[in-house]
Amino acid sequence: MKKNKILFISRAYPPIIGGIENQNYGIANALKNIAETKIIANKSGKKNLPFFMPWVFLSSLITFRDYDAVLLGDGVLSPLGAWLKFFYPRKKALSIVHGLDITFACKKSLLGKAYRLINIPCLKKLDRLIMVGQETIKEAVKTGISKDKCVFIPNGLSVEKIAKPHSRSELEKLIDLDLEGKKVIFRGGRFTKHKGVEWFIRNVIPRLSPNYILAAGGGAISKITAGDENNFPNCVKAVKELGLKDRVKLFPNIPQPDIEILFNACDLYVSPNIKIYGSMEGFGITAIEAGACGRVVVASNLEGLKDAIIDGENGFLVESGNAEKYTQKITALLEDDDFRKSFGEKARQYVIDNYSWEKISRRYLEEIEKVIHS
Repeated sequence: MKKNKILFISRAYPPIIGGIENQNYGIANALKNIAETKIIANKSGKKNLPFFMPWVFLSSLITFRDYDAVLLGDGVLSPLGAWLKFFYPRKKALSIVHGLDITFACKKSLLGKAYRLINIPCLKKLDRLIMVGQETIKEAVKTGISKDKCVFIPNGLSVEKIAKPHSRSELEKLIDLDLEGKKVIFRGGRFTKHKGVEWFIRNVIPRLSPNYILAAGGGAISKITAGDENNFPNCVKAVKELGLKDRVKLFPNIPQPDIEILFNACDLYVSPNIKIYGSMEGFGITAIEAGACGRVVVASNLEGLKDAIIDGENGFLVESGNAEKYTQKITALLEDDDFRKSFGEKARQYVIDNYSWEKISRRYLEEIEKVIHS
């Protein structure tokens, strides 16, 4: 039987750090292990997009002749998919769709309007949209995209790449604190408002024991960006206004090895997302990464986090924006070391069983083959 050939194109790829970058790398290489897959990727970040985009439009026009389907890394590339469909109407075009790929159309900026007028119609022309969350599908339908065109497949991860044996002493050195008698709460990810770091600093940290420390960090957000705005300055302001410099440590551009220390040596992981119009959490991969490291996760019962965290299985869901509920849950968990250890082991196994790239890539391949033969 003839093997189907897949062309994968990404405009956001490592070594740049970020959620889409890591997701695109993970699925691209996992597909390469089980199918004939060629990867075309921009590995130099947003600064290289003015050069990458014209080049990939022209080069893929030639390359796609030898492939059965193209899979795009995100909705920003949807015009490329429509372009390839125009020249190769019998071949199939699919796109991964993240939360911001849909909510960006709601922005009132000139770029938001352009995205609404160009990218959303182009998404409608593709053969299948692989949504990273159920909430993303709901938002897509509001823009006029057919629900029948959408399928939900969660993000995945490579457990062995994030779960590593890091020590408490490494954590002390990283956050520059004596942690004797203290517990560390970690929140990973970029400093965007909807991820709730500022809200957590202002509303939850003051309610918690003085021995509970928050460490928050991820990749930096460019001052000039078409996506979510950088909320880091507001987090710094909140720490200063509330006098929490000894209880909150912020890392605006933390390297991957340090992120791994935080994931593997912290006492608890939180995803305190809040609802922000024009933005959303498509899935919540950092919550899954924390589970892979055997950490207990407390997350908002909101948007894509509801797909990532199954309450009582690999973490606990709390009402978004409810500081009292967050305080109660976090306090109860941090006071019970034995429960955190046993539940963390359970969460790790749940992640391995449900979110490894080996399993997720097979779901992708099944969907791609279904589209090719439809």
